[in-house]
Amino acid sequence: MTARHNDPPPLHDQLCYAIYTAGIAIQRAYKPLLDKLGLTYPQYLVLNVLWREDKQTVGAIAHSLALESSTLTPLLKRLETSGLVIRTRNLSNERQVVIALTDEGRALQHKAGCLSDALLAASTQTPQELATLNRDVRHLRNAIYSRIGGWDAPA
Repeated sequence: MTARHNDPPPLHDQLCYAIYTAGIAIQRAYKPLLDKLGLTYPQYLVLNVLWREDKQTVGAIAHSLALESSTLTPLLKRLETSGLVIRTRNLSNERQVVIALTDEGRALQHKAGCLSDALLAASTQTPQELATLNRDVRHLRNAIYSRIGGWDAPA
């Protein structure tokens, strides 16, 4: 039986599958370290956004991560319960919730640097090779979103 012209290529030949499974592999490399920090990978991503710029609205964090605000709400509640962030209403717009790091949440930034080291070791790549790959994947992502819409990469 021959493949028709519009049949998808085998899974292992698809770029989307390679990127998807690479993301899973990275999360698995991070997991033991995140467990020691008491974080899940999505919580780590949220904290990363706040480490770059503290006191952001739920909507701004969701935009940075290309997620829906409703997806973040339970995650943010767990981060608050853990004492890593504080959620407050925006005084100028009470429909908005502002997320701010606690001292404990800020302190985790210095402990989380080990994740980059773990990825470097697990990947067997040089820092320059990983930086080039990161740049190329970001370029691909941004090109796709520029065609399909729905998300602008954070500055």
